Amino acid sequence: MSETPNRGHQAGPGGRTTPDNGLPRAVLDRFASGLRGRLIRPEDPDYETARAVWNGMIDRRPALVARCRGEDDVVASVNFARDNSLPLAVRGGGHGVGGQAVCDGGLVVDLSEMTDLDVRPEGLTARAQGGCTLGDLDRATQRHGLAAPVGVVSATGIAGLTLSGGMGWLRRKYGLSCDNLVSASVVTAEGALLTASGSVNQDLFWAIRGGGGNFGVVTSFEYRLYPVGPRVFLCTVYYPLERVEEVLRACERYVAESPEEAAPLVVLGRIPQAEEFPAAAHGEPFAAVLAVSPGAGETAAEEGERALRPLRKIAEPLCDLSEAVPYTEGQKFLDDDYPDGRLYYWKSVNAPELSDKLIARLTEHAAAAPSPDSTIDVWYQGGAMARVDEQETAFANRGVPYLFGIEGNWDREADSERNVAWVRDTFADLRHFSTGGVYLNFPGFLEEGEQLLREGYGSNYDRLSEIKAKYDPGNLLRFNANITPKG
Repeated sequence: MSETPNRGHQAGPGGRTTPDNGLPRAVLDRFASGLRGRLIRPEDPDYETARAVWNGMIDRRPALVARCRGEDDVVASVNFARDNSLPLAVRGGGHGVGGQAVCDGGLVVDLSEMTDLDVRPEGLTARAQGGCTLGDLDRATQRHGLAAPVGVVSATGIAGLTLSGGMGWLRRKYGLSCDNLVSASVVTAEGALLTASGSVNQDLFWAIRGGGGNFGVVTSFEYRLYPVGPRVFLCTVYYPLERVEEVLRACERYVAESPEEAAPLVVLGRIPQAEEFPAAAHGEPFAAVLAVSPGAGETAAEEGERALRPLRKIAEPLCDLSEAVPYTEGQKFLDDDYPDGRLYYWKSVNAPELSDKLIARLTEHAAAAPSPDSTIDVWYQGGAMARVDEQETAFANRGVPYLFGIEGNWDREADSERNVAWVRDTFADLRHFSTGGVYLNFPGFLEEGEQLLREGYGSNYDRLSEIKAKYDPGNLLRFNANITPKG
């Protein structure tokens, strides 16, 4: 199922294909000499590493990879791609499941070496360059007992996550990553370096908070920070799958009755054969409740244990691995489930309620997953992320209380057809329970086209189309959840 190039390539060493960009070597050499970073070409020894992204399904061969060292390199790269009619992809962390950080036959603007971080504890803000990961940001801010609301896998890049929303353990307490963006530096398709904030280029600032990478290459993000940690309580309790209705209903009551402290995530899957799990539970289907307490100070972990205790007492568990941990460790808890190079195919569905029939369908689909590493995840939304008005940022569908992430995760390419079919079938079925809308950080490969995009952007799509026409009328930045420029 890996995506393979089929045109614009020529035979290379050993019969492999190499991109043919058609540009004179003198033009490429001149471009390379003007960069502080490196221009990586197919003949270079590190080309294979440079073109690889997290999702092993993706096998694309760009003509060039510009590994940028600063904003001047980004400006030069955008101008070069535009002026030479090259497709342009942007790589931050390279962790997007759709693999849009790399393209066939074009130029990849690679920000992975742009990882400078400046934490300003007195102002409760941090500025991070676009190549930073969540782990980079977490480590830097936790030195001051602070955190930005980001995602739940530390290897994820901050850029893609934030531009399409950014849901993590702090979403109900402090909102989405994009809600906590104070300002950003953006290189537009015309090569202009702009600041976007609430006071300058307000339309661009509105659009990048949920509108994805459609409007420019974001080279740095300034986030609002909150006191969190340094130790928190991590709830990780695994119940038998047959108790899933009790588990989901208990979490439903918890978020309705409790303060907006915890943001539960219920995962339907199978216990892995790993030493941290009891041997008797290996392979057993489960409904796990995961949550991180967002408190701060010396007693934060103790208070978090008390606050999350109801989630650990729903039924007799298969196992309970809950514990007090440093916040940075809580942020890495899921990392081992998403290794580089595994094959991933995901989709998502919003739903207005958890009906009995829907719960039954979730259970059936989870049990039918062909890979033991695949899951269906139930994200409880609401709280701070729902208090932001639908038109205040570009992120849409804020008022929907439930998001289902359908994650196909497997290791052998021979198993791709079955796993992709399972995700697609589950998605098609769960859509019957939805009033529309998806989370565009879990988009699959967007085979459904503009209809699904319009649902993802909701009532904000038309305004986003107008802003896209202003900042990128030629749709140079199209390797994303792409918005058609108006007109």
